[in-house]
Amino acid sequence: MTEPSAPAPAPTDPLEPWPDTVAWRPVSRSLITVELINRAIWVVILLGGLCAGWLLTDHWAWPAAMAAALVFAAWRSVVTVRAVKAWGYAERDNDLLVRHGLLIRRLSIVPYARMQFVDVTAGPLERAFKLATVQLHTASAASDARIPGLPPEEASRLRDRLTALGEDRAEGL
Repeated sequence: MTEPSAPAPAPTDPLEPWPDTVAWRPVSRSLITVELINRAIWVVILLGGLCAGWLLTDHWAWPAAMAAALVFAAWRSVVTVRAVKAWGYAERDNDLLVRHGLLIRRLSIVPYARMQFVDVTAGPLERAFKLATVQLHTASAASDARIPGLPPEEASRLRDRLTALGEDRAEGL
């Protein structure tokens, strides 16, 4: 006769409810580069508009606005590096866990049986860095579980697995 195993330890942090039992998978670090390039494009567009305003009116507020935009972009770039490292996902027997966020942490638990369909998307910049985003859709309008920064092979594997598991679990409903 075997001895009963000890119960799992109680969660100590509501956002990390399974610290010892979940193997989190990170997203690709190439997502940092994609996000920084995307931000740089928007900053250049914003600075172009601010420069045009400065040339047209020659007011002192335009250079101040440009400086503020550069400071904000630099701060957001530092935060972006940490934010990408906070993304993670884990596949379990009955659900998919997705976590992200620094200041406001978010843990989404999506039961396979509740998934309606799974999208894999990749914009031009993501394709250039060989990345894709997996988006999960459920009946809930509030569900926004998405996993950015996956290699296309992993995104396809995850899409196929989630679709198969969703079909299997939904048959029992």
